Amino acid sequence: MGQKRVAASREYLNKLTNNRAMPALALQNSKSDVWEPVGEENLYAVVDESSGFVLTDTSGYIVAICDRGGFSKAIVQGVQKEQCEQLVVQFEKDGIPKFVGKVILPV
Repeated sequence: MGQKRVAASREYLNKLTNNRAMPALALQNSKSDVWEPVGEENLYAVVDESSGFVLTDTSGYIVAICDRGGFSKAIVQGVQKEQCEQLVVQFEKDGIPKFVGKVILPV
């Protein structure tokens, strides 16, 4: 189930980013140490150094599609400010809410 959700999120993000999206996390770790599929819901997040991450890639932002727990399902790296702004507009047009919180990225 998690793999299907990741594939769907990646396909959507690929349509917006000229096939630059990468798959991320298919499973999430619950408080009881049980691995479960990532959530079905899609939210977007823009990750930069103000998000608490130290980005080694200085070529732009990371844009992620994640579930309500912040588990990223698909990501795009190296997104420039202008493209990031365009993506946010498209997410809002598509009814995808913004994730507020700490995004969990693949290692």
